[in-house]
Parts: sequence; structure tokens; C-alpha cells
Amino acid sequence: MSHPDLDSRLRAARDTLPSLVALDALQRNAVLESMAARLRGQAAHIEQANQRDLEAAEAAGRSAALIDRLRLDAPRIESLAQALEAIAILPDPLRDDSAPSLRADGLRIRRRPAPIGVIAMVYESRPNVTADAAALCFKAGNACVLRGGSEARHSNAAVAGALHLALAQHGIDPACVSVLDDPDRSMLHALLERDDLIDLVIPRGGEALIRHVVAHSRIPVIQHYKGVCHLFVDRDADPESAIRLLVDGKAMRPGVCNALECLLVDAGIAGDFLPRVGEAMKRHAVAVRACPRALPALPDASAAVEEDWGQEFLDRVLAVRVVDGLDAALAHIRQHGSHHTEVIATRDPDRAARFINEVDASAVMVNASSRFNDGGELGLGAEIGISTSKLHAYGPMGLESLTCRKWVVEGEGQVRHREAVIRDS
Repeated sequence: MSHPDLDSRLRAARDTLPSLVALDALQRNAVLESMAARLRGQAAHIEQANQRDLEAAEAAGRSAALIDRLRLDAPRIESLAQALEAIAILPDPLRDDSAPSLRADGLRIRRRPAPIGVIAMVYESRPNVTADAAALCFKAGNACVLRGGSEARHSNAAVAGALHLALAQHGIDPACVSVLDDPDRSMLHALLERDDLIDLVIPRGGEALIRHVVAHSRIPVIQHYKGVCHLFVDRDADPESAIRLLVDGKAMRPGVCNALECLLVDAGIAGDFLPRVGEAMKRHAVAVRACPRALPALPDASAAVEEDWGQEFLDRVLAVRVVDGLDAALAHIRQHGSHHTEVIATRDPDRAARFINEVDASAVMVNASSRFNDGGELGLGAEIGISTSKLHAYGPMGLESLTCRKWVVEGEGQVRHREAVIRDS
């Protein structure tokens, strides 16, 4: 199906690239500060638009986890503004601070950062992505095309409207932040075929969306299928600390990708520790699905089935398994993990070191919550997504992940082939 408006929008976004690269760091930071101010100034309008989306989601019977991700209340809008200000004060990702190497023939060779180009974001029910993606792409000299889900249509438009006001204030073409609100699936397929106009696709949402994008895209895709995050409580763990990690990782925001989905407990402490797990999960209304070895210590739990291991619940549900030490925990994670976030609670430095070395995940936590695998928490200001596919990034993607590096070779007429000199003389 033809989408002429999509073609014009993509070409307009690409046409902004020369002007974006021409901006220096101070100019880009000033725009980001203005974006933050406009978000605050438009907060009431954004909340009203978001309320329309929330009411529609509730009427449609959407899950509590989706509605939580969709919500943009005053504190969350303020957090968006603060995230943009945090991005503004980060080092310039396009700064050229590489030292050149000097060849014997006088050639000076260096590598310098460069924008990726036009980045397409495909996401669901996360209107905060509209602001985060726009700001990160802009700071790194990229244009972005944002295709959010229909459930956040009004919210995304309101957030983008505030950002466009800031761009216009500085005389910058708003086409560099383009929001596509057509929910037609054929439009998405047309978008994913435009490798001539788009350089990178970053999907954020459920596993089904991401697999659909990967299956239909002719453009390189950053992949993050799901977040199956484990907490392994070692026999030498501090039990109070381990319970805090469990509650923070599972019960605070269960619908996010860095929430815990599975608890692994060393058999040596299971008898004493699991009753405390059951009490904590009951206090926070988390349903427990336990393996046969854990069930006797968890009277309120139901029996786990094989599908519960490796399941991303995104809800107040926790799978619990008793394992025979670190080797068994590592084997379980290798089989059921998703390369997202893995946590160990231990006071043994050797087992902590083994966990760090042997777990294949974008973030490994030692006595720290899984919820810290987040761009803002890890010092990136904000994130445009979390990659679990390793190419070209692994883990939260901030500014540097939105650049590439190009070679710069400077000389005084040097040529590689001697024949070129002879023939020209």
C-alpha cells in the first residue's frame, strides 16, 4: 500500500540532518533546556491528553501494567523535563577529542564521532519515549521518526507539540522530530522498508511487537525481546538485603522490563529464607508460583509449571525455584534468561566474581536492585532503549550509542600507489 505522506515525512526528516550537524554543543543544549521548559509549560495540556488515552485504555480493559506505563501525571512530566535537563549537561557525544596517529609519510589519522542519521522509534504505551527519544537523538545530531502505539496517540501528540514549540523557538525545523500517528499496520510495514531514508530502527514494547518489527524490517534493528530478570540469593546472602532487593525488583513497578520475574534460592538457606519471601510477597499482593522444593515453605503459593521459567509476567507474579548452589543458578539463567538483567545477593566475593564473569546479560548486579538497569540510573541521562542483542550496543542505549565513528585522514597530497605519482609527473 502506498503512503505518500510517510514518504514526504521521512524525506523531510532526512533533509534536516545537515542543519542538525551544523549546530554546536551549546546550541543543542539550549534547545534541550527549552524542551524541558516547554514540557513544564504544557504540563496541564499533556495531562489532559493523557487522560483521554487512560480513559480509552480502561474502557478497553487494558492491563494494569499497560495503564501504568501509559500514565503521564504531573510528577512523571516533571521527571521527563528533568531527564531532558540531565541530557543537556552530559558531555557532547559529537566532540572530537581523539588524538591523531601520525604515519611515517606524514598522514594524520583519527576517528571522530558522527550521527547515525534518521532513527525510527516504534513503541507501545510509553509516551515518555516520545520525549526521551527526541532529546537523545537531537543531542547526538540525529533526526527521529516516532511511531507510538494508538493507545498513547493523544499523549504522544501533546508531548511532541511541546518539543516542537522549543524547536521553533530556536529556528529549527520540527521535521527533525516527526510523530507518525497513523495506526494502520500497513504504514508500519512501509516504514520498515525504507532503508533508503532510515538508518536504524529501535522498537520498544512487548515481545510480539519487537519480533514483528525484526521480521519485517529491511533496516538494522536494535533488539530487546523481553526482560526475564532473575535474583539469585546465595547461601551467604544477607537475608534482609535480599528481601529488599526482591521487593524493589518485583513489587514497585512490576510492569517494566527491569522488574524481577524469577527468584532463585540456594537450597542451603531455603528453609529459613522462603517463609520471609512468602510474607513479603503477600504484603505486596504478589502471587508466587513455586517449584516442588519451594512449595512446602510457601503455603500461599501455587505450583509452578514449566512455562513459568523464562516467562516475562510484567505483573504481580513471581516464579520461585530452589537451586543447588551457584552452578545450578547459572545453569538456570543460561537456559531461561533473556540477556537483560541478572542479580546476585551474596557476601562471598568469589561467588560474586563468578556470577559477574559467567552471566551473559546486559547488566549484572551484585547486591543491587535489578531496577538500576536504566539509562538514567546508570548516568546516561535517559535511554532510548535497552539492547539485548549486542550489535551495536548492549544494555541501556544513551547518547554514545546513537553515534558511530568515522575515519578522518589528513595529508598534503600523499598517494598510496607510486604509479600515480609517476604517471602524473
